[in-house]
Amino acid sequence: MKEQPFSFSDRIKSFTHAFAGMKIFFVEHNARIHVAAAVVVLVAGFVLGLSAYEWTAIVFAIGLVLVSEIWNTAIEHMADFMTQECNPRIKRIKDLGAAGVLLSALFAVAVGLIVFLPKLSALLFP
Repeated sequence: MKEQPFSFSDRIKSFTHAFAGMKIFFVEHNARIHVAAAVVVLVAGFVLGLSAYEWTAIVFAIGLVLVSEIWNTAIEHMADFMTQECNPRIKRIKDLGAAGVLLSALFAVAVGLIVFLPKLSALLFP
């Protein structure tokens, strides 16, 4: 297959697919829950004055959860496309995707506790 020359317009057009995926993602109920939690954490970060390192940890934790949820949503859509019937192998695949989201969310909670507990403790118990 002959490689096509680089084209800025083609690269820009490729973003339409990513934005279409984002639109699909934000329709999902779990996505809205994760985004709402992220907004709360971001507001709390501004209010409590996080350091650059703390912001880095928080942004990476939020990103990990959102990307995990996007991949899980893609897995679920692909599995549903493959079959609508109850299939134990498809269930295992979907369960693994959900487990990935759960683990990423738990790690994000751990990061949040590490970052926010000392700040909240200092506010509540000066």
